[in-house]
Amino acid sequence: MRTTLGALLCSAATMGAAQAQDGVDLEVMHWWTSGGEAAAVGKFAEALDEKTPHSWVDGAIAGGGDTARPVMVSRIIGGDPPAAFQFNHGRQAEELIEAGLLLDLTDVAEAQGWTDIVNPPGLLESCTIDGRIYCAPINIHSWNWMWLSGPAYEKAGLEMPTDWTGFIESAPALREAGVTPLAMGGQAWQQSGAFNNVMAIAIAGPEAWLSVMRDKNADTVLGEDYGRAFEAYAEARDLAQGWSGQDWNQATNAVITGEAGAQIMGDWAQGEFAVAGKTAGEDYGCLPGLGLGAYLQTGGDAFYFPKQDDPAVEAAQKELAALLLSPEVQVSFNSVKGSLPIRGDVDLTTVNECTQKGLDLLAKDQTLPSTEQLVSPDTITQLNDLMTEFWNTPSMTAEDVQARYAEVIADAD
Repeated sequence: MRTTLGALLCSAATMGAAQAQDGVDLEVMHWWTSGGEAAAVGKFAEALDEKTPHSWVDGAIAGGGDTARPVMVSRIIGGDPPAAFQFNHGRQAEELIEAGLLLDLTDVAEAQGWTDIVNPPGLLESCTIDGRIYCAPINIHSWNWMWLSGPAYEKAGLEMPTDWTGFIESAPALREAGVTPLAMGGQAWQQSGAFNNVMAIAIAGPEAWLSVMRDKNADTVLGEDYGRAFEAYAEARDLAQGWSGQDWNQATNAVITGEAGAQIMGDWAQGEFAVAGKTAGEDYGCLPGLGLGAYLQTGGDAFYFPKQDDPAVEAAQKELAALLLSPEVQVSFNSVKGSLPIRGDVDLTTVNECTQKGLDLLAKDQTLPSTEQLVSPDTITQLNDLMTEFWNTPSMTAEDVQARYAEVIADAD
């Protein structure tokens, strides 16, 4: 593998001396701290340590992206940047790129043929500004899932439902069995994401969702389709009463143990099921699009590399960027993470039935861009604040939040 990577990198004009450098310690900042996430990121660290002379120095930040991103940006603009950092695909790094603080990876991308291997192409487009590539996309993560608890439904004497309607109908039996129907973590990104990325798409429909997120059409927010989505979100709020927890993986664990009947969360939840030794289709079920309208948002994670005033560090950064997209590492990381690889040329014959559902949607092009690819971080923050206020304010009605959501979209950029 080192020979292959060396050939790829040395074919780029600026990388001729990469393999001649001594090993470099590369601090990599990210927010993967749950059990499943830590196991997955360990695959990157293992590959770097084993297949290059360099070392992975882990810079994990607990609390998720909303907590981690400001810390990372502060380090970069403060003159103490890490070697690499994780952001989501989309517009989060625009200002850092415009300020000239991030490394141009175009030579690596051309040497490795990223335009030919990254699928869907929109992931690489999200890394590209003015024709130059500034990040290495590493996975396809989709928000669009509902996870069901086999133990909870066994307690209630029911089969796991096949869609949102069946879930609503099962809620009284779950309550009677001592199970909270829905687990939802206490962070704003979870509460907002469940609506923005799952319920709005599944209930209002993909065309209405694109009208709102892509076209910034506030009138669509005020329409009947979105109205039904807000009503369903209010119902979800009621079904989560009685369960409390802060982090998303705590909610996933409630599904694993049968404390809760379901969770609305992205496919990264699969990493927690895997660490717990659970089997898809038996111990847990998965409903893309709430079982109503299955679409896969093709967002995910990417690594960016701050500029360093050291040719040896820059060479090592580019070697890491190439390694992240290599076939072996793509399979090892994504198989543990619960995400899909960004390469379509890797062997995924052993994936479980939930991952296969995602692959099938990708193959059928039943895909949508991620919210982060369409709206600015400022707009996302406003929506997060609004939806967590609604989630934690029982007196706030579906009509109330619908009107205020429209105001945010009307002013969105």
